[in-house]
Amino acid sequence: MSLNKYSHEELQEMSMIEIASKILFDEKKAINFRDIFDKIAEIKGFSDSEKENKISQFYTDMNVDGRFLTLGSSMWGLKRWYPVEQAQEDLTEVPKKKRVKKKKAAEVDEVDEELDITDADIDEIVDDFDEEEDFDEDFDEEIDDEELVVDEDELDKEK
Repeated sequence: MSLNKYSHEELQEMSMIEIASKILFDEKKAINFRDIFDKIAEIKGFSDSEKENKISQFYTDMNVDGRFLTLGSSMWGLKRWYPVEQAQEDLTEVPKKKRVKKKKAAEVDEVDEELDITDADIDEIVDDFDEEEDFDEDFDEEIDDEELVVDEDELDKEK
């Protein structure tokens, strides 16, 4: 039923959600949320402060009410207009940010070069490891059992 068929008093008694439903039904197409709210505010005669106070509640009500469907980019329509498959297709796509691929490719090349291990590198690593083991064995031999014996008098002095 068109909004024109209602008296001013009847429109004042209607909820904002009911009026939004009528507006969308009359327009027969999806409308921007702000445009819907502005039409409601005009019909209801809201002051600027009333608009400011009621817009967030109206947005919440539209999200919760099962009759409305958001199509992205703040566009709203009546759910009954869209079969499930079509609603998925009509959703507004947000443009994707383009990524700089050349910079990443250069970084990957540098990393790949660092990861390239040759047989010579492996031999060098193994030799280094063997040298460390030899050093550890030499160090262990240098420690004499006598050095490990602690005199009781020395312990008493430390206290």
